[in-house]
Amino acid sequence: MADRHLQRKSKYTTDRNIPGAFEGETVTRRRFMNLVTNGAGAVATAAFTLPALGFALAPVFKSEGWSWQAIGPPSDFNETDYVTRVVTVQEGSGESGNTLLYVRKRNPAIDTEPEDQYNGILAISSRCMHVGCPVRWTPAAQRFICPCHGGVYNIRGEVTGGPPVRPLDRFYTRINGSTGLVEVGPRYSVNDELRRFSPRLPGEPLDGIGQYVYPRQLAGPNKP
Repeated sequence: MADRHLQRKSKYTTDRNIPGAFEGETVTRRRFMNLVTNGAGAVATAAFTLPALGFALAPVFKSEGWSWQAIGPPSDFNETDYVTRVVTVQEGSGESGNTLLYVRKRNPAIDTEPEDQYNGILAISSRCMHVGCPVRWTPAAQRFICPCHGGVYNIRGEVTGGPPVRPLDRFYTRINGSTGLVEVGPRYSVNDELRRFSPRLPGEPLDGIGQYVYPRQLAGPNKP
């Protein structure tokens, strides 16, 4: 009984009467090849999965630089047309860290969303919410138009045609009490009701389940 117990527990393949076993061998060639194959499969899977996972989660931990930047006195802007300004959204990135904004004063006749300390001056992003191409403001048509895929937005940045999935992003603004200048802060995204959300990437809708599916890029005050 004791011999059979020792034989059953032996680590050598010859003691376990495994066909093709060699003297002193503890792992069969078949098992060794299975381990090698499974290990190679795990490495290959990680090589594809980890970069994709990092890409998906990166926006959760990364945000644009947040600093209030002066863009001029309130008298530079009006309620019926946009003025362009360039601000820095990523410090230390040179020209690639800058972005173009379209800026105007709030017009109570058309801007019906609630007013607060951050939207007395409207600063709208020039980045299309389809794939990120630059849009152009066309005063004669009172429309923002994307030349890439035909996205069209009205004067408030709401989608009126084409493939964009949500209105144009906006930037927080304020009037500095010390200098009297209009200042631009961080970017934020809006849904079809112009409700504020922390920034999302182009192509990511914010209505319905979309507001929960896509990761937030943490930046700015009052971010839902």
